[in-house]
Order: sequence, then C-alpha cells, then structure tokens
Amino acid sequence: MNFNIPKTRKSPLVVRLIQWACLMVVALVVFMAGVVLIGRFQSTAFDSRGSMMIYCLVDLIVVAVVMFFITRIWRLLFSRFGISTLLEGFYHRLSSRCTLRRGLLGMAGLMTLLALFYTEENWRGKRAWERCKQELEAKGEVLDWSAYIPPPVPDDQNFFKAPKMTEWFVGRGGHVFTKPADLNSLADFVLEHTTNNAVELTVVSPQAPVAAEEADLVLQYKNSVVTLAESGTDVARITVKGKNEAAVYVDPAVRARINKLAHDFIEPDTNTIAGTSLLGFQDFTLLAKPLNPIKPVRVIVRAETMPATNEIAGFFVNYPAPSGMRIQSTSSNSFHVWINPKSYTVAADYLAWSEQFEPDFELMRAALKRPYARMEGDYGLPFAMPIPNFVGIRLVAQMLGQRAQCHLLLKQPEQALHELTLIHELCHLLEARPTGKPMTLVAAMINVAVRGLYVGVVSDGLQLQAWREPELAAIQNQLGEVNLPPNVLAAFKSSRAAHCRTFEISTPTELAKLFGERETTNLWRKLKNPVFLFCTFAPRGWIYQNMASQALQDQKLVEGLDLTNRVVIPHELSRQNQRVEVMYSHFSPYTFLARTAQFNTIRATQTLAQNQTMANEALVVCALERYHMEHGQYPKALEALVPQFVEKLPQDIIGGQSLKYRCTDDGKFLLYSIGWNEKDDGGSTNLSKDDPADRNLADWVWSYRAKFVR
Repeated sequence: MNFNIPKTRKSPLVVRLIQWACLMVVALVVFMAGVVLIGRFQSTAFDSRGSMMIYCLVDLIVVAVVMFFITRIWRLLFSRFGISTLLEGFYHRLSSRCTLRRGLLGMAGLMTLLALFYTEENWRGKRAWERCKQELEAKGEVLDWSAYIPPPVPDDQNFFKAPKMTEWFVGRGGHVFTKPADLNSLADFVLEHTTNNAVELTVVSPQAPVAAEEADLVLQYKNSVVTLAESGTDVARITVKGKNEAAVYVDPAVRARINKLAHDFIEPDTNTIAGTSLLGFQDFTLLAKPLNPIKPVRVIVRAETMPATNEIAGFFVNYPAPSGMRIQSTSSNSFHVWINPKSYTVAADYLAWSEQFEPDFELMRAALKRPYARMEGDYGLPFAMPIPNFVGIRLVAQMLGQRAQCHLLLKQPEQALHELTLIHELCHLLEARPTGKPMTLVAAMINVAVRGLYVGVVSDGLQLQAWREPELAAIQNQLGEVNLPPNVLAAFKSSRAAHCRTFEISTPTELAKLFGERETTNLWRKLKNPVFLFCTFAPRGWIYQNMASQALQDQKLVEGLDLTNRVVIPHELSRQNQRVEVMYSHFSPYTFLARTAQFNTIRATQTLAQNQTMANEALVVCALERYHMEHGQYPKALEALVPQFVEKLPQDIIGGQSLKYRCTDDGKFLLYSIGWNEKDDGGSTNLSKDDPADRNLADWVWSYRAKFVR
C-alpha cells in the first residue's frame, strides 16, 4: 500500500513550535542517555576541553544515527497501521529537506553565537587579568609564579641532602618516628618500669574461707561467670573465644563496684603528686618525681579453675580511661596488676624512653649546620611541588619540647636549652632560609605553631624558676630572631601566585580534584562535580576573571599587615574581610573558583599576632628576670633594661606602640599587649565564658611565672 502525503497548507506557528520542541526533546534525551551511559561505565578521564568536545561530537553523531532509526521506525508505523493526517504532516516536516536545512542553519547560528560569546568572554577575562597584574605590579606585588621558585643550591650545603633528612622531613602523611614515638609505646615503657602495683589478686578454691580484713573485694568465678561473692546477683560474664583471647562483658553494677574501689584506693594516692608537674605538648602530665606509693586493692577470686591472664584483664578493662595495664603472675595463684589511671609520666622515665631518638636528633643538628634547605622536585606545578612533612616536624618539636620540660623539672636548664635550640633551628626549614622561597601558607602557620611551643617551654622554665642567667641570655638571642609577620605575608603572596598559576595551567580534572571531589576518575562523578563542570564548559575568560578576583581581594587583606611599621591592623583586616565575605556571598562565575580557594586570613593573622606577641613578651621577661637577678627587684620602666639586658625593646605588634608594663605592689610586674580589640583594657584578662580562648575580648597578658594558654 502506498501513501502519498497530500500537500497541506502551512501549519500554524504553535504547531510548528510544538514540532520543533518535540524534536529538541528527543535529541536531548538521546544525548543525555549517551552521557549517562558513558559516565556509568567509563573510568577514563577527559583531562582537557578538546577531549571533552570530541566526546560531545561523537555523542551528537550517535544522536543523528538514533534519530535516523527513529524516522525509519516511524515510516514503518505509517505503512503498517496508518497514522492521522496531523502526525503524518508532523513526520513529513521532521523528515523533509527543508526541515533539515533549517535545522542545520539553526545549529550553525547557535554555534556562531556560542563562538562569539566565548570569544568575547575570553577577551574580557584576559583583559581583566592583565589590568589586575598591572595594578598590583605598580604596588610592587609579584604574581608570576616563577619568581617564587627557589634556585638550585649545592648538595653539600643543602639540609635535605644530608643523611635521612629527605626521608624524615619531605612529603605528606605519616612519619618515620610515628610508630616508635606512639604514646602507647610510652605507656608500655612506664608500666614495665613501675613498681607501684594497683591490685593484688589472689585465686583461691570456692570453699576457702576469706576474712573480711583480708580482702577489699571478693569475686566468685564459675563456668565463665564472675559474680560478687557477697550478693551473688551482680554478674560480669566472660565468654572465652580462644586460648589467648577473651571477649568480656562487665555488668554495670559490677563495673561500678570495681571502679569505686579503684577510686577509693587508687585515686587519692595518685593525686598526691610528690613535687612539681607540667602539662606536656601531647596532653599528658610530666612529673618531677614518681607518684607516692599507693595501697594496692586486694581482690580474692574463688574459682575451681585458674582464670587466664586475659580474663583477669577483663575485670579492669572498663576502668575509666586507662592508658595502660600490665598483669604479672607472682606465684601459682596470685597476680600483680599495674594500672595507669591517669595520663602521666615521670620526667626521668620520659627522658629514658625518648633516649632512643637521641642519635636521630644529633643527625638533625649536624644537618642544620648547612645553610640552605631546598627540597628536590618540580616547582613549576604549584600543586605538585614538594612540601615539608609537617606531621614529622610537629612530632619532633613536641618530643623535644617535652624533653626540655623534663630537664626543667629536674633542674637541668643547660640540657633544656640544648633541646630548645634544636626546636628553634628546625623552624628554619619552615622559613625556607635563606631564600624564603617558596613560603607556603601551611608552612608559615606550622612555623607559627612551633614558635608558640617554643615560647611555652620558656614560660614553663620561668614558672619553675629553673632558668639561669646564661640560658636566659641565649633564649633572648633566639627570641630576637622570631619575626613571624614577614613569613606569613610572604606565604599569603606565594599562595596567591600559586592559586593563579594553578587556575591557569590545570586541567578540569586537576582543578576538580584540588577544589572539589578528590575522586574524579569516573566521568559520572565528574559530571556531578560543579567545579569540574565549570572548568570544562566555562569560557577560559571566566578562569582569568577568577584569577583577577582572588588576586585583588587577597591584596586588600594582606594590606592589613604593615611590614613597614611591623604591625598588624585588626580593624583594617576585619573591614576588608567583611567586604570579601559580602562579595563571595553571591554566586558569580567571576568568583566561583576564587571563593573555593579563599583561605581564612583573619584567623591566620590573629594566631600570628598572638604568638609573635608572646615571643616578644618572653624576650622582655627574660631581660626582666636577668635584671631581677642582678638588682633583686624589677625595674620601674622597661627602658631601664636597655642596653645592658636587651639591645632594643620590641614593640607591640598591635598598634606599634610599646608593650604595656608596670610594677605591682606585691613585687611582681604586669606586662601585656593591647590585644586584638586595639584597646588598652588595663591588663584585663576577662575572657569569654563561652570561649576561654577568645582573643578579641581582653589584653594579651604575660602571666607572672605561670603558663599561658596554649
């Protein structure tokens, strides 16, 4: 049967629009189906706009082929079943040469408009970036990343070419010291060397008589069930899983009884610390002397068979926050149990345990005599360049700080200064001396934190009155070298240049990994990542617009650091930060990436200002203590320290004036900075009750012979 489609008059505009809409919907559905299928089953990454465009072209060809088969099927339906005149006319228009010609012309027009749009946006973005560079370069700023790449240095003068230094201090993740320096290792060491046992446990037969004065707790063990012998109702069930393993469930009533005994017999004695103590930098207490001897808890267990050691441990495993336990058999039926109820270590024990790292510390000291510190790697790609192992540096600094604290507790100031000096010299790695290139923001802030740790040890020694005049003079010289603002400012500028360079040269996949989801090997995951979609389909000019936006906004923020006068200007930082937050609060393709890459300038600068202030105050306090040693009293004014005890007094980093100082009636002194609110509150330390670390509400006061909050 042959159907001849009769000529009809021109369809109304609404009908034609519906026909075109149907055509576009079908094409779009087919195209997206291709995207979904490829995204689901392909793991190959499209790392460039060109490869993505090739993929889209292939998908369009698939769309054309599918549409061809759809028309064939449509024609078959016409011939077999007959279709209404309206649908026949619709098909005729879809498959006619006129429609094809119009479609091609429409696509050509659309592509031309897109090309013009991309060209115009690329031109505008490039022009905005060039204007931005000219504006900042006129102020002396450098945005060219190549200016931040460190020059090569001779191997024999490079710290990182010394034995072990690259292995220990380059890269991300864990550190070679992490496992041996684990606090569990320290707890085991302490338990192995303690003789202060907490529990004396004896196993007797079920019928053995036990006098009330012979035991503090009597338990009954039978068929893997432990009960309190007095009542027989409170149960702690032990299910033995293997020869050397037991899964223990302790009933709350039994746990409460055992814990009460531990509290009544152990806590009062262990809290009676003989001598002074300090809080270590890994949150455990360092003691000058061993704890007072304690009266062990006497536990009698009635049992037909001898419990295994791991079953006995099950009685005490629920003691609140034990840091270690050791059980040792003393005879055929008795045991001694050592429990470390608090996180504490005797200074002598910590020094003995950490002595295993002394050869490594000596290697570091020898390597630090080399004047340069340049890591090997590709600095052309900011996101791939080598970085210091911050985990390792922090761990080593904490261990050295705790060793120094131990020496101070034992009245060994010379040895404490020896450890403290290594912390000071390790900071040179983070400062990338002597070139200062490249100074990353993370390195600068780790340096700020380690300097705070250093000042903490100095404060501990002053609290204990352990420093002597020679050590105080040496510490003053080291504190005089602490100048954190230039490093942090250099880090701000280096990070700005690094971000701009990264935006400029990175593929969409790399940018998505850096600023979006880290898992970007699957195309479907990429298509759900807004950063990837933006970088793939946005005009290149939008990337340049983001580069210009971030560079200009960062410039406003870094101007809150006035290196000419060596001050921080909090109100200027806050004002500019508010403007940046307002700008980034509204979506714009010109700030999309810049907002993602923005760092917390206020918090970084605030931390910098406080730790620099504490370093400055520590320098002055060392001079004050030296003055006191010679004159028996503190001076009426800081100017009396110059030049004998200090060559030049440091200024307050907030505002640039002198630090506030006055003697008090009790023969002590008050030394403080006006703090982040830029207002002299008379040395007030009334911090927020909700946030004791709030730095906005009080002056930054040096506590007389007492530790400040770390």
